[in-house]
Amino acid sequence: MSLTKSDRRQRIQYRIRKIVSGTAAKPRLSVFRSNKEIYAQLIDDVNGVTLLAASSREKGVDTKGTKIEIATAVGKLVAEKALKAGIENVTFDRGGYLYHGRVQSLAEGARAAGLKF
Repeated sequence: MSLTKSDRRQRIQYRIRKIVSGTAAKPRLSVFRSNKEIYAQLIDDVNGVTLLAASSREKGVDTKGTKIEIATAVGKLVAEKALKAGIENVTFDRGGYLYHGRVQSLAEGARAAGLKF
């Protein structure tokens, strides 16, 4: 029996989540990628709370350009929000996606704006 693409990603996601966990001091930067949009959240897994979120659907994000450029802008936005909330260090959760393309550009945009991971 072969796995579907989403089943394969789910399996990888579970494998990553066994290792990666967020706290209030060092939350988990979780990435979700749909065909059109990209979303990022900072999550405190100890208390089960989403601290803040950013996405390509927000008004502050310029939606002109390639999906990679938009992902970089979302990374910068989530980093700005995190620094404003007093969060500097995060753990990165790629959510079962390859560290490539939009996921990589989101991470690099967050690093460029001052987040450490």
